Amino acid sequence: MIAIDKELARKVLRDPVNLLAFGLGTGLSPVAPGTVGTVLGVVLAWLVQSLAFEWQIVVGVALIPSGIWICGESARRVGVHDHAGIVWDEIAAMYLILLLVPISLLGWALAFGLFRLFDIWKPWPIRDLDHRLHGGLGIMLDDLVAALYAASILALGGWLMT
Repeated sequence: MIAIDKELARKVLRDPVNLLAFGLGTGLSPVAPGTVGTVLGVVLAWLVQSLAFEWQIVVGVALIPSGIWICGESARRVGVHDHAGIVWDEIAAMYLILLLVPISLLGWALAFGLFRLFDIWKPWPIRDLDHRLHGGLGIMLDDLVAALYAASILALGGWLMT
């Protein structure tokens, strides 16, 4: 188990930008912060499922530009580009995948597992995006491409909505 950096925790919990970027504190998890943060994307998708699909899309679209700013600003404030605790990008990417997957335990579990696989593995061009693009755009884009890979596999398996 990794020890929690108390100074970082103070920065995150006292600063609204960092609090959002760190997924309301889930990014402070000493083990697998990206995976823990991704759970918030599932929770968000679950919470908005009663909205009209158009409004669910609006939420998803809003997560991207706001995430570019929030992630970039948080990285600047904590002094680490794409700190492992910055999980807004995982939240947004997971939410967007779940917009396409029928609501079922199996479908959502497959989406979650595939997204985490591609986000951790970082096959081409995800790794290049992660290393070459800096700021909020780079932080967000590698996760969005990982989500696209996961959605592609789900589409091949017939798991996406038509």
